[in-house]
Amino acid sequence: MSPDAIRSASRPRGATEQEVRQRLDHERASRLTQLEAITEERNEAPRELMLSQRAAIHRVLTEIEAAFARLERGTYGRCEGCAGPVPEERLEILPYARCCVACQRRAV
Repeated sequence: MSPDAIRSASRPRGATEQEVRQRLDHERASRLTQLEAITEERNEAPRELMLSQRAAIHRVLTEIEAAFARLERGTYGRCEGCAGPVPEERLEILPYARCCVACQRRAV
């Protein structure tokens, strides 16, 4: 099977690679905007809260970059736990999801 065929088979049925990239780009831009806003408000929020929010945003940004890497490898849309497909609905809501819901629950 060609790399393009693998990529096509592993991503959500209704989403093209371009649409997936757009979703991920949107998520990244949103998080970067949040990070900028937190940085600008640093004097108004308690330091612990600001650090916690920044850490959470950085974790999501790391997940987004990992999703881009999975897209390049052709494994985007495949659960890292069971290797089954991640439901399209889950990827629409959380385009950087690594696992299906069942495997995510087991991991927590």
